[in-house]
Amino acid sequence: MAPFWAAGAWTLLAALGLLSCCSFNWSEASRTSSTTSGGSKQDEGASSLERVKRGWVWNQFFVVEEYTGTEPLYVGKIHTDSDEGEGNIKYTISGEGAGTIFIIDELTGDIHATERLDREEKAFYTLRAQARDRLSNDPLEPESEFVIKVQDINDSEPQFLEGPYIGSVAELSPIGTSVMKVTASDADDPTYGSSARVIYSVLDGEKFFTVDRHTGIIITAVADLDRETQDRYELVVKATDMAGQMGGLSGSTTVTIVITDVNDNPPRFPQKMYQFSVSEGAAVGTPVGRVIATDADMGENTDMSYLIKEGGELFKVTTDVETQEAVVSIKKPLDFENKRTHNVVVEAVNKHVDPRFVDLGSFRDQTIVRVSVSDVDEPPIFQPADGTVMEVQEDAKVGALVGIVTARDPDVKNKPVRFSIDRTTDQDMIFHIDPDSGAIRLGKILDRETAGWHNITVKAVEADNHTMASFSAVSIRILDVNDNPPELATPYEASICEDAKPGQLIHTISVVDKDEPQSGHRFYFTLAPGASSNHHFTLWDVKDNTAGIRTQRSGFNRHEQNVYFLPILVVDSGPPSLSSTGTLTIHVCGCDTEGAIQSCNATAYVMSAALSPGALIALLVCMLILIVLVLLILTLKRHRKGQRMAEDEEDMRDNVIKYNDEGGGEQDTQAYDMSALRNLYDFPEAKSCDSGPDIRSLPQWIQANRVGGGAEGAAAAATADFSLFKGYIRKKVEQADADLSVPPYDSFQTYAFEGTSSPALSLSSIHTLSTTSEQDFSYLSDWGPRFRQLAGYYAPGNLEEECS
Repeated sequence: MAPFWAAGAWTLLAALGLLSCCSFNWSEASRTSSTTSGGSKQDEGASSLERVKRGWVWNQFFVVEEYTGTEPLYVGKIHTDSDEGEGNIKYTISGEGAGTIFIIDELTGDIHATERLDREEKAFYTLRAQARDRLSNDPLEPESEFVIKVQDINDSEPQFLEGPYIGSVAELSPIGTSVMKVTASDADDPTYGSSARVIYSVLDGEKFFTVDRHTGIIITAVADLDRETQDRYELVVKATDMAGQMGGLSGSTTVTIVITDVNDNPPRFPQKMYQFSVSEGAAVGTPVGRVIATDADMGENTDMSYLIKEGGELFKVTTDVETQEAVVSIKKPLDFENKRTHNVVVEAVNKHVDPRFVDLGSFRDQTIVRVSVSDVDEPPIFQPADGTVMEVQEDAKVGALVGIVTARDPDVKNKPVRFSIDRTTDQDMIFHIDPDSGAIRLGKILDRETAGWHNITVKAVEADNHTMASFSAVSIRILDVNDNPPELATPYEASICEDAKPGQLIHTISVVDKDEPQSGHRFYFTLAPGASSNHHFTLWDVKDNTAGIRTQRSGFNRHEQNVYFLPILVVDSGPPSLSSTGTLTIHVCGCDTEGAIQSCNATAYVMSAALSPGALIALLVCMLILIVLVLLILTLKRHRKGQRMAEDEEDMRDNVIKYNDEGGGEQDTQAYDMSALRNLYDFPEAKSCDSGPDIRSLPQWIQANRVGGGAEGAAAAATADFSLFKGYIRKKVEQADADLSVPPYDSFQTYAFEGTSSPALSLSSIHTLSTTSEQDFSYLSDWGPRFRQLAGYYAPGNLEEECS
């Protein structure tokens, strides 16, 4: 099958501006792998070549988009070489748009498009062609696939898909600074013609910005963009296809360019002078006023700091980081009387200075802050303000002048001042002050040794306004006079050996003096006049306020005199000179060869040791606590012992039950009296000789025999003698008491002892087995109902006779 074209069709398509083509290839396959082309036929014969069936290969058709005609648009024709025009071949198509968008003439193979096509929606359609026998509908050749491509025309304008755009550029940027890039898209085929070739231009705002016509990059056109003048620009950028040629389509978008700030403006104070007023009594740190410098910039470019260029002695300035204001406050106390007006020069400086714009000028500004100080009524001021130190002699008389304090009213009126002493600092009223002159005088006699300094507080108030008060500390030093004699530092005692040598130093003494002369102490030592005739010891003044005692002879005998009393006179340097006499006690002692003291026959001074009431109370409390503890321990021991005995008695009475009687078995519930268990071993210690043992303490079988009376009862009583058992138990108890291996407390002993004989004789099973034929157990039936079951085992004949 091959496409077929008519000459008239080519002419028609060219006139309509339509282009439709169909390319095809013939292919043949040879058994010898050789190929031929063309439409000629080769005869079959003895040749080595064998012709096979020819097929078709469809490439593509073209159809123009946006066809606006009223008739279906002719696309192309399919044809097979087996079609001889007889109408026996039917052509069909299938695939995308077959039967709806594209239809085929079954007889001729002509393909038409019935709908208006848009390449931007779908660029091509894939279909399959088939030639069939019209009668049998059998395919004559294999199905072949072909493509119908929609040919583009310039029917789509460029579009800015990301618009409108917003960009930014710093102010004062140089010409040609890139701002941003805009991009327009054209839906037409970029591979066919110039329908998708776009160029850019600026419609509005071209005075300040331009756009690269090929790349769409917007750049600055001027260098003096000023944010403070205009902070944004609106541009209209147009994109035109067909490379800007006539007939091209275009689209536009809006571009907003924001001018960002740079620090190109210095701070400026709106005023060159500001005036504030503050009271002279305002405390240090009190804000006086606020000033602010404006900056045309924005953001961190407006950050500034303030400093004082002049007048910083009494004022300081800080920066409020939130409001960027300068806060002027008081640095030192103000004085209206000293200076009433202060001029402070405040300077504002940008924190972030851009070095690119330094040549634009200084990025700082100054203003004057004038502060007027207003007068207030102030309390008096002491001179000196930090307190006064006065001195007075210790022996000054009552009423003597100590010193004068001075205070004045700092106000312009200079009102009179009145003085007084704060009595909380002078409760003993040692000093008095003149309310008008401020003279301080003595009110009592002084004693430097009791108090060397007196610290008082003087109050000064205005005469007509006592609320205006101030205070000053006055320290009064008491100057010493020599009014205390020197004394020995301690009651000295010394010891010497009996064999002491002449001139031997035996002791060194020193003195104390409560006085404190300005030139220092100087003491003189001599023996008292009463000891001038002493020939045993001498006094040596060392000249350093100490003295040494030396022996004057040898050969002291403690048996003749064991103690010597040496009076010593001590004199100070005055003035006036004062003296006192102290006694040194010297003991004569026996010493060894090395001079170590062995014993002294000195008088012993016994000092009575007395206890304080608190110590006595503590001692009594301790003794009382000790007694209580002992009593508590004894009580606990007795309690535990009684409790243990009670438990032992209870165990023996209630928990230990032993009996040697046998019941009638599990089925016998009436044959035995439980009270016998309680009284089985309750033997009376003493009974009347006439009455004999108590019947209630004996087993029931013994009671029965005894109640029978007569000679048989007497015999039963004889057999019921328990003296043998009592003797046996007494002997075991004595052995247990003498046994050192048993525990040291009461215990319960259990013994198995029958005695010499039993009324029931022996019941041993061993004996029974050996002598069954020789024993007679008929007496078991006489023992009562409790032994009825046993009698039935050993004497069944007798039991049956009784029952009968």
